[in-house]
Amino acid sequence: MKKFIATLLVGLVGLTQAPSFAEAQNGPLRIEITDGVIEPLPYAVPDFVAESAGASQLATDIARVVAADLSGTGLFREISKDAFISTVTNFESPIQFSDWKAINAQALISGAVSEDSNGNIAVKFRVYDVFAGQELGGGLRFRGTRDGWRRMAHKVADAVYSRITGETGYFDSRVVYVSETGPKNDRKKRLAIMDYDGANLKFLTNSENIVLAPRFSPTGDRVLYTSYETGFPRVFVLDVGSVSRRVLDSQQGTMSFAPRFSPDGNHVVFSVTDGGNTDIYRMNIGSGQRTRLTSSPSIETAPSFSPDGSQIVFESDRSGTQQLYIMSANGGEAKRISFGQGRYGTPVWSPRGDLIAFTKQSKGRFHIGVMRTNGEEERLLTASFLDEGPTWAPNGRVIMFTRETQGANGSAALYSVDVSGRNLKPVRTQGGGSDPSWSPLQK
Repeated sequence: MKKFIATLLVGLVGLTQAPSFAEAQNGPLRIEITDGVIEPLPYAVPDFVAESAGASQLATDIARVVAADLSGTGLFREISKDAFISTVTNFESPIQFSDWKAINAQALISGAVSEDSNGNIAVKFRVYDVFAGQELGGGLRFRGTRDGWRRMAHKVADAVYSRITGETGYFDSRVVYVSETGPKNDRKKRLAIMDYDGANLKFLTNSENIVLAPRFSPTGDRVLYTSYETGFPRVFVLDVGSVSRRVLDSQQGTMSFAPRFSPDGNHVVFSVTDGGNTDIYRMNIGSGQRTRLTSSPSIETAPSFSPDGSQIVFESDRSGTQQLYIMSANGGEAKRISFGQGRYGTPVWSPRGDLIAFTKQSKGRFHIGVMRTNGEEERLLTASFLDEGPTWAPNGRVIMFTRETQGANGSAALYSVDVSGRNLKPVRTQGGGSDPSWSPLQK
C-alpha cells in the first residue's frame, strides 16, 4: 500500500497541499514521491455479507455503489469478480490474503449489512492492505433507514478513500444545478438537487421563470440563486428541506445577481446593478443590512469568499479586460491576480484555501483553470467550445463545471475533472444541466 500511495499522490502535491502520509491504525504509511506516473490502485469489493433475512440485495447494492464511487475518481481500478479465487462469506472470518495477492488486489474492502424489524439498517466494513496483510484502521459501522442506503454506501466509500489516500472524501455530498430541457430557442430552466453521482434527483422550482447560479450554504440546508420571477433579476434564498423561498434583496430600481454565502453562513455577497453601474455588496442575512464593497465605474461581479472569510475574489473589467482581483471581505483596495492572455471570470476559492478555480476565454476557446491565490502557477485543466462556472468538491480535489456544445441545437451538461487535469468525465443528470454548486459533506 505504501508504494501505491506514493504513486497515487505524485504530481498532485504540487497543486494542492496533499498530506505526507495516510494514517493506519498501527502508524503512518510514508509517501515517497519518486515517479510521475499515476497507476490506479487495483482493489476488490466482494458483495457485502447479508447478516439478516431480506438484506441480500441491499448488501450487493451497497457494495456496488462503494465500487462506483472509488472507481469514478480515476485513482482506483476494481478487479472483476470473475478473477476472484475466494470471496468473503462471513464478515468475522480471517482474510485469506494469499488469494487476493494472487489476483494483484492491493486493497480489499469487506462489509456486512443487517436490517432490524423496524426497517433500519446497519452497515459495517473493513479495509485491508493486502500485501501488508493488515487492516487499515479499525472497522466502522453506519446506521440509518433503508431509504437512506445510498448515503451509507457513500459514507463507506468516503472512509475507504480517506484511509487509503489520507484525504477527506467527497461522495456523501449533493449538487444543486440548473436543469435544462427543451430546444435551445425555448429552453426551460429550473433548480434541481441530486446526489453527487446523479441519484435522488429532486426539483426545487418550476420552469416558469428563469433561474441562474444556485449556490449552497456552508451547512447545505439553504440555496441562494438568481431569479427573474419579479421581472428583474433578484437574489432569492431557498430552504432545501421545505422548498420555501423568499427574496433576499428587494431594493427597488436595482438588479441583484451572482450571490454567494460567507463561510459562517451569516452574510451573502452579490452584485447589484444600480444606475448602469455594477458593484459588489455584502448583506447581513439576519438584519438585511447592505454594505457596498466596491465603487468602481466598471462591472464587478462573481464574488467568492476565502475559506476563512477574510478575503473575497471577484472578476472585474476595471483594467479594460475581464480579470480576477482579491480584496478584503470588508472592501477597500483590490489586488489583481490574473495576468495571462485572455479574459478571466467566475472565480471560486478552494475549500483548502490554496487555489482559486476560474473560467478563462482565450483564442476562441474556453477553459477551466486553477491558480495560486497570488496568481502564480496557473494551470488550464480543460478546453472546449464553452466550459464555465467551476465549483469545488468538499475536499478540494475535484472540480465540476458546465460544458456547452456548439451549434443551433447545442446543449449544456455537467462535467467534472480532477484538480490535476486528469479524469475528465460527464456527470450523470436527467436532461441538460448548468451552473452546478457542490454542497459540503452531509451531516
